[in-house]
Amino acid sequence: MEYKDYYKTLGVERSATADEIRAAYRKLARKYHPDVSKEKDAEERFKEVGEAYEVLKDTEKREAYDQLGSNWKQGQEFRPPPGWSPSGGAGFEFRSGQGGQADFSDFFSSIFGNMGGNFGGGGFNQQGFGQNAGTRQNTRGQDQQTKIQIDLEDSLQGAKRSISLRSASGDRTLTVNIPKGIKSGQKIRLNGQGQNSLGGAGDLLLEVEFNPHRLYKVEGSDLTMNLPVTPWEAALGATVKIPLPDGSHADVKIPANSRSGRKMRLKERGLPSKPAGDLYLILEIALPTADTPRAKELYEQMAKELAFNPRAHW
Repeated sequence: MEYKDYYKTLGVERSATADEIRAAYRKLARKYHPDVSKEKDAEERFKEVGEAYEVLKDTEKREAYDQLGSNWKQGQEFRPPPGWSPSGGAGFEFRSGQGGQADFSDFFSSIFGNMGGNFGGGGFNQQGFGQNAGTRQNTRGQDQQTKIQIDLEDSLQGAKRSISLRSASGDRTLTVNIPKGIKSGQKIRLNGQGQNSLGGAGDLLLEVEFNPHRLYKVEGSDLTMNLPVTPWEAALGATVKIPLPDGSHADVKIPANSRSGRKMRLKERGLPSKPAGDLYLILEIALPTADTPRAKELYEQMAKELAFNPRAHW
């Protein structure tokens, strides 16, 4: 595998101070965060930056990494020296910078090991540095992926949901934390819940899909809702009360002479992502039925007095 120069990943010198490393990480993490970055390789770069910071931010872990020396260059084939053990075999605990899910490379595992790894709630704790560290590597189990259906309210408020999984080893129930503002297509990582292996279990990735909602349609972080209005509200203008996704209500002004299909925007009333989405209202002119003599009379009167032909442009 290729040697990873964590100093180069963060763009700092090997003599960089802890403050310089922290500042470099924060700058790059903001730049490549998948929720805001438009670069094609943002997610991969974000992981690389996080892995580099996990090692270099802690004095002991950084010293263990520096034991490899400065002769290794990015792109070279790398294998730890036979019998190599960081800090004499002391155990290290690695957790992700966000306090949750860690996703480290094979290079990382070749240095610090992954036997008995437990990512997530208990961090990554490795005690298995022994005499075979350089000659035998245990491979981590494969990641697995499936879909999870959630309600719109789960994303609006954040939620915990229980899911049942069936595998060769039997059924199991897992509790899933659904982050506030998550969007369709994004993935929730459950560390250690994938395929088992001698080198530790892989991760389970849950791809989010939304259940249909009776009012709102989800498009990325934006929401769209059809807003029925009467012909006189559309023609004369009006103020109507609408339900908002968070459970509250708002008064919306309908401009005079509005047509069906008109699109109105309520800023930052969509999903509470970063940045927050918007709520779009699509006007629908609803016609009352001529189901009473008086209603029929009013329609006949409009037909006589209003010079209106919706097909005149033909």
